Amino acid sequence: MSQSASSNPAAAPAEGHAPHKSYLTDGTTVRSWLLSVDHKRIAIMYLVLILLAFLVGGIFALLVRIEHLSPGPTIMDAMTYNRVFTLHGVVMVFLFLVPAVPSIFGNFLLPIMVGAKDVAFPRLNLLSLYLWIFGAGLALWGMINGGADTGWTFYTPYSTTTTTTVAPILVGVFILGMGGILTGLNFIVTVHTMRAPGITWFKLPLFVWASYGTAVVQVLATPVIGLVVLLTAADNTFHIGLFDPARGGDPVLFQHLFWFYSHPAVYIMVLPAFGIISEVVSAFSRKNIFGYRMIAYSTLGIAFVGFFVWGHHMFVSGESTLDAGIFSVITMLVGVFTAIKVFNWVGTVYGGAVDFKTPFAYFCGFLFFVVFGGMTGTALGVVSLDVHWHDTYFVVAHFHFIMVGAAMMAFLAGLHYWFPKMFGRMYHEGWGLTGATLITLGFIVTFVPQFLAGNYGMPRRYYEYPEQYQALNVISTLGALMLFTGFFTILCYLIYALRHGKLATSNPWDSHGYEWRTASPPTTHNFDGPQPFFPEEPHLYTTKPAPEAQHAV
Repeated sequence: MSQSASSNPAAAPAEGHAPHKSYLTDGTTVRSWLLSVDHKRIAIMYLVLILLAFLVGGIFALLVRIEHLSPGPTIMDAMTYNRVFTLHGVVMVFLFLVPAVPSIFGNFLLPIMVGAKDVAFPRLNLLSLYLWIFGAGLALWGMINGGADTGWTFYTPYSTTTTTTVAPILVGVFILGMGGILTGLNFIVTVHTMRAPGITWFKLPLFVWASYGTAVVQVLATPVIGLVVLLTAADNTFHIGLFDPARGGDPVLFQHLFWFYSHPAVYIMVLPAFGIISEVVSAFSRKNIFGYRMIAYSTLGIAFVGFFVWGHHMFVSGESTLDAGIFSVITMLVGVFTAIKVFNWVGTVYGGAVDFKTPFAYFCGFLFFVVFGGMTGTALGVVSLDVHWHDTYFVVAHFHFIMVGAAMMAFLAGLHYWFPKMFGRMYHEGWGLTGATLITLGFIVTFVPQFLAGNYGMPRRYYEYPEQYQALNVISTLGALMLFTGFFTILCYLIYALRHGKLATSNPWDSHGYEWRTASPPTTHNFDGPQPFFPEEPHLYTTKPAPEAQHAV
């Protein structure tokens, strides 16, 4: 069973030494936070900023749904509608979904999970935070001063000919990408060079495997989107004609470059979510993860195959039959690797002593969204079906089920699972389950009607729509309001818990992950005394703790 803080070398202070302050209280001035290179403080600053971005993106989403309560104009004109759904997409994708799990949970937990006292390059880690702030600020400034009406994909020739302010938003996305590359490099070097003695590759927690695979994708794919957004900004500002057919450019070239990044970017959002789920399902099933190595290998498989499926976004752009067939088949491989994970998660739950707490409730919602969304994604990989569903609300619903539904459920599972570790407080379990129920039902009510509307032929991004789709849109908007209520509930009880929640023990879930061998919240340098030595694997619930604490010499 799990070790207590008093018997655990990683959690208890070395004999004869006073305990360190927690990272939260070791310096309380604004300067001590803004200039901190402590990976945990950087993660908390990311948490606050990214959740603020999520709030902004969520407000834009709610405005879009309210506008669609009626077939004609409801609360805004057509141009405002175009700008609002564009800004919703830009904020949610580039300011929330892409950086959320790596920048928050990856920063906070990865060094602790490998037994390190910080990431390999702490100052670069702080720089990545300020690049996020600068990039987000520039993008939001562009949104306020003119906005954009191109959609979050910035498709040319729309983005090269629009009169709205696209260039600052594109440059902001470029800067955000630079921060992501630095984070990815930091994680790769940390995993390779800073693992504690005893932590071999196949003793790494599965969240570390997922973060590592995500980092590889970040480093290899992000430069492509950086290049394409800068070229698009130049095309829009200086009219060089690279992507504008009126000047001899090729808009399909933009699609190739954009989707070469943006499909791997789906796995930047989803792979770390898979890592969270692997940790949560084992901890709350009180059972070893089923098929540890297969989950690790499938993570690398998804990261690799993800670079070769971008063409399935372009079935209607003039691809040859051979190319479309190849991209369709490769797309199915992603489904195979994902199915391996789902099979192993279900195998972990089977026969386990399930402790149905809030994180596990989010796991259940995640499993539904990833299976349902994955099946619709596989269907969209079939050329004949994609031609029918392309640019309809069916694609919107699929996109949200996987990239928002699954990723969000995993994010919330991780937030509730690691909240005691990050802040040293417990939240109210009843309110936690209430919030999970509202989020799960709200997502279903919001997006299942959009699957139906898309299958009936309703195009996406349309300001007005035929009356035959109104009932489905009204139901979808009611679901969005339910989602808003769920998120507001979560915000309230977590903020309350920060001040008034019950003090957490070092391991309130009785988990066997390495991160639970530190105090809650951890000390500034994670571990007191020498670097810890971990002789046993984190995912084994059958092993018993060593009789005495062991440290590396």
